This record gives sequence, structure tokens and C-alpha cells, in this order.
Amino acid sequence: MRLLLVEDDVMLGQSMVAALSRHGYTVDWVERGAGVEITLKTEQFAAIVLDLTLPDIDGLEVLKRVRRAGYTLPVLILTARDDIEDRVKGLDGGADDYLVKPFALEELLARLRVIIRRQSGFCETNLDIGELSLSLSEQSVSYAGEKLKLTVNEFKILATLMTSAGRVLSKEQLLQALHGWDESASDNAIEVHIHNLRKKVPQQVIKNIRGVGYIIEK
Repeated sequence: MRLLLVEDDVMLGQSMVAALSRHGYTVDWVERGAGVEITLKTEQFAAIVLDLTLPDIDGLEVLKRVRRAGYTLPVLILTARDDIEDRVKGLDGGADDYLVKPFALEELLARLRVIIRRQSGFCETNLDIGELSLSLSEQSVSYAGEKLKLTVNEFKILATLMTSAGRVLSKEQLLQALHGWDESASDNAIEVHIHNLRKKVPQQVIKNIRGVGYIIEK
């Protein structure tokens, strides 16, 4: 799944991209708040991780602009501001969660899983659709109780389709979920990954809408 990280601290940003990538996320990172709205007009993300102390626009203002523009994707505020007043403003301003720096990676991961599940309409720890079950915390998938061996990219694609269950996703959207802003990636790879996934789960689970994309129905 793809995240948008808004963080001006270069060292922290680099370490977060590396850490989140190791846990199955594709992370696109911006250091300023001005480009967030423009980015959301052309790109799709599972969630935003937003710092409040940015060099150009206050993070709370960025959050207000995102919500005013009608974007409903989850936003997790990650900031050094620990005053109750700031927490209240963030949550009342449209944030789904608020985490204070310094933080434990395990807690950040858990909070991301919660807000992404909630946005997707899942309340349990696992994402369950029919006999297909995916655990974001364990990075594992099973079908009819049998664990499946997936590659990292196969897991990312399946997680993206399951968290967007009921919506058709184009090859371009799936490619962005895998590689973010890496323009060297080819959408032919999506067909290969889908082909391989269909060898591991029944073909009818992932449906191909010809000329449009792929869908897992709820």
C-alpha cells in the first residue's frame, strides 16, 4: 500500500521511508506542505503521515486544505507538538490519529494499520473477503485456512486490491502502489504479478475488467 509522507526532517524522512518500505508500504515523500493538494489530484494513497512543523505551511493548515478539497483518505499526524491543544486541533481538524515524536516504529505501524482498516470498512485485525484472509501486521495471506507464499510485490498488490475491495483499480494505480514515483517501472509487471497471484488464489478472486483494470469484490 502507498503512503504519502510529509516531513521536512531529512534524516527522519529517509529512515521512515526505509523502515516503512521494509514493512510492505510504498512511500512517497515530500518535504513541504504546498504540494500535497496537487499531489492528491493526480495520485492515490492509502494514507498520509503528516508532520505539523513544515517550512512553508503549518501542517494543520495543510490538513484543513486537504479536507476542504474533499479528500477522505486517513491522515495520521506525526509531530513533536505534544500539547493537548495541538492534539485537539489536529483531531478536530480532520486527522484520524495523532502520534507524538519521538515514537516507536511498532506503534506507528499499528496506528497505520488501524486507520487504513477503518477506512476500508474492516474492523478486525485481518482483512477477510470470502475465504481470503490478509494480515497487515504479520504480512501474511491465507486462503481457506491455508497460508500462501507470496512475494513482496504480490502481497502489496493483493493488499491494495483488498483494501479497495469493490473498486476497480487500473494497472497504473497498482503500479503506483508498488513503486510510487519511480517512472522506470513498467505496467507490464502488473500483468505478470496478477498472473502469478492467480496461480496461488482461485482466479475468480481477482477479476479482470477488460480495458479498465482489476477488482476484488466485497
